[in-house]
Amino acid sequence: MPKIAIFVDVQNIYYTTKQAYAKQFNYRNFWQYVNYQGDIVIANAYAIHKGDDGQHKFQSALKHIGFNVKLKPYIQRSDGSAKGDWDVGITIDVLEAAQQVDKVILLSGDGDFDLLLQKVRDAYQVQTQVYGVPSLTANSLIDAADEFTPILQDMLF
Repeated sequence: MPKIAIFVDVQNIYYTTKQAYAKQFNYRNFWQYVNYQGDIVIANAYAIHKGDDGQHKFQSALKHIGFNVKLKPYIQRSDGSAKGDWDVGITIDVLEAAQQVDKVILLSGDGDFDLLLQKVRDAYQVQTQVYGVPSLTANSLIDAADEFTPILQDMLF
């Protein structure tokens, strides 16, 4: 069975599914679907830690499904804007994992990851797949992946 690594940009998936459908992504169904395709050897979900109960329950649910949840603190700037970006952390983890797996699955619509997918495909001959909300996923990311799977209503709850 192919070895699969999953990387979830939690904030991106949360906000894009909320904006496009006013619903949440169903991680349990996603896990079950991918598990039929191969052996999930790495599954990281990258999130921002605000410390509220709802987030804690969500993160516990992800862990129960099988995800390793990586957290960064939520930083509120004095101008009212917020910071919490996992792009570099996701990139490092994907580059390390690509040497050990047959397929990398990225859940994100962020076009900043297009070069990353091209690199792991070309350097390690790893199959790449992106899950994202079609209207909110960068075309460059869709083009960089071997396969794009649109997040549609049937993947939500």
